[in-house]
Amino acid sequence: MDYDITVIGAGPGGYVAAIAAAQWKKRVCVIERAAEGGVCLNEGCIPTKTLIRTIKLADEVKKADQFGISGVGASGIAIDMEKLQARKKAVVSQLVGGVKGLLKGNGVTVIYGTAAFKDKNTVIVDGKEITSEHFIIATGSKALMPDFIAIEGKNNIITSREALETVKVPKSIGIIGGGVIGIEFAYIFSKLGAKVRVYELMDQILPMVDGEIAALASKRMEKNGVVFYTGAKVQAIKNNTVCFSHGGKQIEEAADCVLMAVGRVPDAEGLNAEGIGLKLEKGAIKTDASMKTNIAGVYAIGDVNGRFMLAHTASHEGLTAVNNICGKKETMDYERIPSCIYIDPEIACIGMTEEQARSKREIKVGRFPLAGNGKALVEGETEGMVKVIVDAAIDEILGVHIYGIHATDMIGGISSAMTAEATAEEIINAVYPHPTVSESIPEAFMAAYGKAIHWR
Repeated sequence: MDYDITVIGAGPGGYVAAIAAAQWKKRVCVIERAAEGGVCLNEGCIPTKTLIRTIKLADEVKKADQFGISGVGASGIAIDMEKLQARKKAVVSQLVGGVKGLLKGNGVTVIYGTAAFKDKNTVIVDGKEITSEHFIIATGSKALMPDFIAIEGKNNIITSREALETVKVPKSIGIIGGGVIGIEFAYIFSKLGAKVRVYELMDQILPMVDGEIAALASKRMEKNGVVFYTGAKVQAIKNNTVCFSHGGKQIEEAADCVLMAVGRVPDAEGLNAEGIGLKLEKGAIKTDASMKTNIAGVYAIGDVNGRFMLAHTASHEGLTAVNNICGKKETMDYERIPSCIYIDPEIACIGMTEEQARSKREIKVGRFPLAGNGKALVEGETEGMVKVIVDAAIDEILGVHIYGIHATDMIGGISSAMTAEATAEEIINAVYPHPTVSESIPEAFMAAYGKAIHWR
């Protein structure tokens, strides 16, 4: 064989798997059809957060007088979209270069092109055969363009890819889908001055988020001018007009452009996966918890297996796959993977929602509003809360949901605690530094037992 392990795709799952395999002293190859870093780095996580950072900074400058800073007027603040796009490209370029350097430094061979399986040990890339003892498929996902929405006339329909390249902000935008992608772009475009409407089929935005937290986020964004239609079924887009049913009525609303954000689907296109006998389920390559497919020696990680479409999940699946190939038996635990939503304030969550937990166990729920946290007050960011769900019988941490400043940074500590199977009591007994927003976490757990110190 040419290689011990060949990884198809150099996104956050693929390049991590390749480096980990090289650290096991394996002969490793990565096949990439576009650019290292995948969708997350090039047209997803990193670009969106770069835009959001500028937007938040502009908001902070506008509020400077509240912090005793004079000479800065809100009326003089404007975002230069061309400079913002240039900064975004520079950030992405630096990180892509970093990934290239990491692969090279670990002795990983990188081949550019599109791979198609000939058999379970052979792929063809631009006419050249590459053989490998093991393959890890990490080809990611692509934006879903739903066939149940009719497209008629002349339309300006974009996906997240085009939205990230925006230089001229539209006066109005209709966003179909109120999940993570749709809501982050609703935040971005509303802050850039566009009139934003979001059409979500489910009864709440962010259907995967705890209902109480989603309601708080919805209320805050509505104050910023975003209009939400939940329980809305979009039937067609005609000449930049969204046609949908809502509350028993047929409604049509025009927009300068329409963002299709109904989700992403696994991308196994061109792999000849079914041709070699790989089992697919709704377009996703089926795997077990150790990332094995139904064909010995072939693994699938990240969005292409359709299990949990997050970059950090893909990275961990990559490590899991490599460890199993190299004889260290591991499985994925999808119950303890954190999710983050980068709006203002941020949302971060892990484990069960209150709704999910109540359907399975007797629980205790604790809440601590950031209005009771000194550091949040100093920062001028007191909106939000920490919400925890605990098993009433054994004090097991079932879920933690944070809506507020630094939420996405704080959830990592909860992930560590849940992985270590810490109890609510152990979180309460841990000493948190003061003043920090993280002090709200043990307070929320104490509140679950009616013993919060800094809130009544």
